[in-house]
Amino acid sequence: KKMRRPWKNNDNVNVSLKYFVSLFFLFQKPTNKIFKNSIIMENQEFTPAPQPVKYAGFWLRFVAILIDGIIISFVESVIIIFFMLIMFIISASHYSLNSVSNYPFNEECFSDYFNQSIIMGLFMVIGLMFLGAFFISIKWLYYALMESSKHQATIGKLALGLKVTDMNGQRISFARATGRYFGKIISGMILLIGYIMAGFTEKKQALHDIMANCLVVKR
Repeated sequence: KKMRRPWKNNDNVNVSLKYFVSLFFLFQKPTNKIFKNSIIMENQEFTPAPQPVKYAGFWLRFVAILIDGIIISFVESVIIIFFMLIMFIISASHYSLNSVSNYPFNEECFSDYFNQSIIMGLFMVIGLMFLGAFFISIKWLYYALMESSKHQATIGKLALGLKVTDMNGQRISFARATGRYFGKIISGMILLIGYIMAGFTEKKQALHDIMANCLVVKR
C-alpha cells in the first residue's frame, strides 16, 4: 500500500496557505501605491511658493524722484551752459561786425542794423524753444527707456531697490512707460495730489500708476 502523506487533504494547511496569500496581497497594494506616489513626486518639478508683493511707499518714491531730479538737472545744466556759450559767441561776433559805429549816422543804416538785431533775437527765441523741447525729450526717454528696460527702474529707483511692473509683476513695455511718464503731468497739475495718492491707496499707486496700470514695488 502506498503511504498517505500527512498533509494531503489537510484542512489546517489549506487555511494557513489561504491566510498567508491574503496577507501577502493585503500588504502588497499599499506598498505599490506608496512606490507609485514616490515616483510621481520625483518627476514633479518643485515650485516655490510665491512671495508676497511689497509695494513702495510714498517716501521711498519721493527720495527716488529727488535722485533722478538731481541727475537730470545736472545734465540739463551742462547743456544750457554749452548752449549759452554758443549764443554768446554768435551774438558777440554779430555785434562786433555790425556795430552802430561802423554805420554812417543815417536812418537807412540804422534801420538795417535794427532789423538784423530783431532777426538775431528771433533766432535766440527759436533756439530756446528747441532747447525746451529737447529737455522734455530727455526726461521722457530717460524714464520710459529705463523703466521698460531689463532693470525696470531709473537710477533713483535702482538705488533704493525699487522697480516698475504691470499689475501681474511683469516688465512693462515702452509704450506703457511713455503713458506713465506723461500721466505725471496730470498728477502734477492737480496740486501734486496725484503723487500724494501713493501714500494712501491700497497698492501705493500714484494717479499716473493707476492710469497706466502699473505698480512700483520693492525688489
